[in-house]
Amino acid sequence: MAAEGGGKEMNEIKTQFTTREGLYKLLSHSEYSRPNRVPFNSQGSNPVRVSFVNVNDQSGNGDRLCFNVGRELYFYIYKGVRKHSPPPSRDCAADLSKPIDKRIYKGTQPTCHDFNHLTATAESVSLLVGFSAGQVQLIDPIKKETSKLFNEERLIDKSRVTCVKWVPGSESLFLVAHSSGNMYLYNVEHTCGTTAPHYQLLKQGEGFAVHTCKSKSTRNPLLKWTVGEGALNEFAFSPDGKFLACVSQDGFLRVFNFDSVELHGTMKSYFGGLLCVCWSPDGKYIVIGGEDDLVTVWSFVDCRVIARGHGHKSWVSVVAFDPYTTSVEESDPMEFSCSDEDFQDLLHFGRDRANSTQSRLSKRNSTDSRPVSVTYRFGSVGQDTQLCLWDLTEDILFPHQPLSRARTHTNVMNATSPPAGSGGTNSGSNGNSITTPGNSVPPPLPRSNSLPHSAVSNAGSKSSVMDGAIAAGVSKFATLSLHDRKERHHEKDHKRNHSMGHISSKSSDKLNLVTKTKTDPAKTLGTPLCPRMEDVPLLEPLICKKIAHERLTVLIFLEDCIVTACQEGFICTWARPGKVVSFNP
Repeated sequence: MAAEGGGKEMNEIKTQFTTREGLYKLLSHSEYSRPNRVPFNSQGSNPVRVSFVNVNDQSGNGDRLCFNVGRELYFYIYKGVRKHSPPPSRDCAADLSKPIDKRIYKGTQPTCHDFNHLTATAESVSLLVGFSAGQVQLIDPIKKETSKLFNEERLIDKSRVTCVKWVPGSESLFLVAHSSGNMYLYNVEHTCGTTAPHYQLLKQGEGFAVHTCKSKSTRNPLLKWTVGEGALNEFAFSPDGKFLACVSQDGFLRVFNFDSVELHGTMKSYFGGLLCVCWSPDGKYIVIGGEDDLVTVWSFVDCRVIARGHGHKSWVSVVAFDPYTTSVEESDPMEFSCSDEDFQDLLHFGRDRANSTQSRLSKRNSTDSRPVSVTYRFGSVGQDTQLCLWDLTEDILFPHQPLSRARTHTNVMNATSPPAGSGGTNSGSNGNSITTPGNSVPPPLPRSNSLPHSAVSNAGSKSSVMDGAIAAGVSKFATLSLHDRKERHHEKDHKRNHSMGHISSKSSDKLNLVTKTKTDPAKTLGTPLCPRMEDVPLLEPLICKKIAHERLTVLIFLEDCIVTACQEGFICTWARPGKVVSFNP
């Protein structure tokens, strides 16, 4: 990446940047922060996090925003980028003195939060909040109620909550990760008990173990996962909710089949811990960032690293895919076999998880000369206060295939288009080994504005929340899950025989031990777990801009904007090209 000038210019905070699709511009009138805007001392504070939800009210402005700063938690109406008839007025800015709900905590700090999008209405939302002392609170910031407090006495886990998320498709199940390396499955309908829980082993494997809670009556937690060594820093569900990607302080990415509690694949960082993880909208790729200052792209299907990106000068704190920006290849009209309807369905494949369309396009692409293909755009922010945007292009994804000569253009979906999002996850490869022809190592490749890759492959079929073998052995948990988690399609379950592990009645201390294999970094470097830098393509960022004074902790891609936040507690909105009218504040 070329320097942008002298030292003074390099330290200048950018308020706009340009990519192929146009100009992204910071909207000062849409900046959220603490109401009094007194400078915040972030030393010793947990990272600022932001959560969004749409309450589907009749006003057409149903977006709501939650963020934490130090001991404080705020809930606002989010207005973001809004087009107004001239003359533009300043009422587009949020009233920073009037949050819908504000909470100040004593003795502990909010660390993370997540809305339940299934149950959100204009009258009520369910918000989970994790805390530095280990508790999890369920609140309703619209009704201004506190429903329940989990792990209140810290009998389940005393360490900081690092990540909390609702289980996809569920109104009552949620998953909580801690800096202890443990992860727990809760049901909001159940209590946590007045004594420390006792566990029995359900399943174990290399670097992980899963236990069920032993009790006469159903209680939380339903499951306890022990993953890796050190803190479990973040986890993310695949777009179809079937798989779970976890990144830990031991430097490992571990991807599990969440329903069958099986390890699908692993990856090791170049060095240091891994801090953040995200899935591509179609579930085919995972991007990871961490203390090696790199972004790493991992293929879910092949279970291997396919590229690394170098642009940050410090730890990467957040990675996220942009589902609304895509590059479309247009082949010669004589070769273009997709109908206009198929083409539009592909562009909008994430709105309704159009699995049938993806399947249809994939079958055509297997026989035709790649009439339509999609490039992935993702972003990253780090402790170096920089925002990087990256393109994952066809020459990286398919290095051994000749590039088509068709022309390309970038298409940014407009505000009236259905937003792209998550498609079905391709579960083509199970296990840790790499057996695909793509196992041969490609030569180093620079970043190029290449053509995008072929269309999304067939979505994996839905499975039950717990597979038959596990459900038979742990009927209590399985029953809760099967009835709680909503399936959009009723398909036949794929039954597989899984070992339930050795269930012992010995002390819980022994049960809590993970099957640990000390991994020598020198032995993993140069293996499929952790290829050498020269063995995989190296991506360069499309843009790399300093956009804050303090380390960045949030990156969220919305339909008409990008949202970032830094540790000072400022939440900023960057309008996408063509999405904002001129304002004269």
